[in-house]
Amino acid sequence: MADTFLKKSYTIPCSTSFRDAISALAEKRGANVADLARSIVLSLPNDIILEFPDPGGPLAGDRERIILKSGKSKGRPWQRKPRLQVRLVPGYDIPFLRRALNMALAIDQRKAQILVDAPELGINAGIDRFQRVAERARQDCEKLESIIDILTLAPLQTDVETRADALYVLGYHAMARPTAKELRTRFRQLSTVHHPDSGHGSHERMSQLNAAASYLKLNRD
Repeated sequence: MADTFLKKSYTIPCSTSFRDAISALAEKRGANVADLARSIVLSLPNDIILEFPDPGGPLAGDRERIILKSGKSKGRPWQRKPRLQVRLVPGYDIPFLRRALNMALAIDQRKAQILVDAPELGINAGIDRFQRVAERARQDCEKLESIIDILTLAPLQTDVETRADALYVLGYHAMARPTAKELRTRFRQLSTVHHPDSGHGSHERMSQLNAAASYLKLNRD
């Protein structure tokens, strides 16, 4: 069965000033960048968003300095284009998401506003839609909180040798009995973060994750 909550990671090149403004807005609202984009794309028709200005990518000299976390060049500084990273359902293109984020910023700065004029829908239709969006956001927040709890665990200091070791790496307590489907979902969530190419992961974490998944697959009880 397909994963109902399948998401795609979008890398959105943008200017340093735009990235900082969007990041500050997300922090002010107690949300993340994906929440800001989602609030626009779920609330407005695509043609309205496409009419809004695209702030574009960074200029030639606009670069940010990072430290590589994996590979042969691990630990070395690197200059790259400023960017925003968001996870949303597949199907959007980068300029569209930049427009949506620019619209969220403009609304917050009172440079734009949304006028609702659809009396044929009735007030209850608008409330129902808002409640659906709010419920989806609440579910996303719960999933993110559970993932954050798992990521705060220290790496295993030994090889994965027991079921308890494998469960620990995957964020479960030693007596947990997750189903095969739950294990697959948890593995996908964590591998998205721990994979060395994610920008936040490492070979050590990913190796332990693979070892834990293999152990539990071969030692089902």
